[in-house]
Amino acid sequence: MFRKVLVANRGEIAVRVMRACEELNIGTVAIYSEADKDSGHVRYADEAYNVGPARAADSYLDHEAVIEAARKADADAIHPGYGFLAENAEFAGKVEEAEGITWIGPSSSAMESLGEKTKARTIMSEADVPIVPGTTDPVTDPEEVKAFGEEHGYPIAIKAEGGGGGRGMKVVWEESEVEDQLESAQREGEAYFDNDSVYLERYLEQPRHIEVQILADEHGNVRHLGERDCSLQRRHQKVIEEGPSAALSDELREKIGEAARRGVAAADYTNAGTVEFLVEEEDREAGELLGPDANFYFLEVNTRIQVEHTVTEEITGYDIVKRQIQIAAGEEIDFAQDDVDIDGHAMEFRINAENAAEDFAPATGGTLETYDPPGGIGVRLDDALRQGDDLVTDYDSMIAKLVVWGEDRDECIERSLRALREYEIGGIPTIIPFHRLMLTDEEFVASTHTTKYLDEELDETRIEEAQEQWGGDTGDGAGDDEESVEREFTVEVNGKRFEVELEEHGAPAIPAGDVDVGGGQAERPQPGGSSSGGDELEGSGETVDAEMQGTILDVKIEVGDEVAAGDVLVVLEAMKMENDIVASKGGTVTEIAVEEDQSVDMGDTLVVLE
Repeated sequence: MFRKVLVANRGEIAVRVMRACEELNIGTVAIYSEADKDSGHVRYADEAYNVGPARAADSYLDHEAVIEAARKADADAIHPGYGFLAENAEFAGKVEEAEGITWIGPSSSAMESLGEKTKARTIMSEADVPIVPGTTDPVTDPEEVKAFGEEHGYPIAIKAEGGGGGRGMKVVWEESEVEDQLESAQREGEAYFDNDSVYLERYLEQPRHIEVQILADEHGNVRHLGERDCSLQRRHQKVIEEGPSAALSDELREKIGEAARRGVAAADYTNAGTVEFLVEEEDREAGELLGPDANFYFLEVNTRIQVEHTVTEEITGYDIVKRQIQIAAGEEIDFAQDDVDIDGHAMEFRINAENAAEDFAPATGGTLETYDPPGGIGVRLDDALRQGDDLVTDYDSMIAKLVVWGEDRDECIERSLRALREYEIGGIPTIIPFHRLMLTDEEFVASTHTTKYLDEELDETRIEEAQEQWGGDTGDGAGDDEESVEREFTVEVNGKRFEVELEEHGAPAIPAGDVDVGGGQAERPQPGGSSSGGDELEGSGETVDAEMQGTILDVKIEVGDEVAAGDVLVVLEAMKMENDIVASKGGTVTEIAVEEDQSVDMGDTLVVLE
């Protein structure tokens, strides 16, 4: 077994992995960006290493920085969690090549085969697993998309090879959208997964999202741990997951589970993974199940642990993360497929720092003035938060996961309502009111909803009413206005030089000059961080400002362009999602205040229109 594991992630999943390590008597190492230096996963770990600035590409996605941190810590294994580098075959290969460090996950070759969706589709087709009509080779030319549309019709899904969770996926509803959506999918793939290759699929308009949890070892054993139903989604992002699915008959459940095992075995896959399927919904009454003849299609394989792995743990009793570590250490799976029993029902609620009544807008800052999680029988909380923590807004908006178990689905819903009522978070908005609404929603309770239900059918005024009734104290989301200044010093102590960072909160500036430190002498301090200062805007007219903190991905206009209301001016990345910043009315572009890859804060001027 390993001595020390570096967790190449942050937040609740980093803590989740560290807890599994603790139970196996393994030391833990955290990595953190400058934005995360006070975060919960850093507190929990035995030791922690800074890997770079807040921007993920310069820290959590920096291959060499992460591996170097493992070397400094003398870690003998790296666990990637989910997101960031978890499905990056190139990074996995580098870890495999690093002397004395083991990759806790599938091999880089299996990740490449199944993580890149076109290769995965080919493997599954050869293993007699049903697949959605689509391409098996990457698509680069808009004309290829148009030709696919002529053959299969619209809508078309353009998907990033390395994508998942809706990121890197764009839907083309008509031919005029092809160029923009292809470019956007490629850009998201490059930004989030370091891979701009995309492929095409026929877009199913009324599907359920069913996924099967897999464990496989290097001794040839492949097991599935049942399915999860992740059909409640907003813009392809899961919000509530549950298991087992209340929509499947036992015969259909068995067919899907065996298809997942068959496909994974054909790929020579090891460790944990999830095989995702789309099941076409049928006209049926509440209580009526989808039979064995219902159409289901392979969607993708997630070559990592899933956010919602907790659901399967609650209904099977298997600790999936510990199994990941044990399999990576060469141990054999010690149970047969027939030993897997599904006990009861479980649901996971993603606790996102978002205001559901404002189109699920992510919080732009704030402090957890109150943090009082629920408890009691059947209630589990995966988080990394403590009361008084500042909200980190540089990454995903999910701050915790509430997982509830019941003897059956009805009890699970009742217990979930109780737990959500108990869950008190003050100072920032969350989607807890939305979750409470869903547990009283007829469509969800009847389990006849599809992946399109939230986006296309749910009355949004009900969300607004829920937020007003149960929203509580959300603060202003603006965070602490107290000025914070970071300064870097080179300090010499007893003949040895150290690089030191000091942070001031609301204090007068440190005067320039030499500073005595412990008998040594420090060099003149250099201001750190970035400033919002700069040249004054010269253009006159109406300004278009950033509505949230983020990074500029694309500037669509040039000075002198004429734009109409609704035209996209710039594309802003925030919370790992692309946001089109559009003109509220027509005009002439007189000044562009930003450029690609520039970070902006909420309220910063982006464009001036006259």
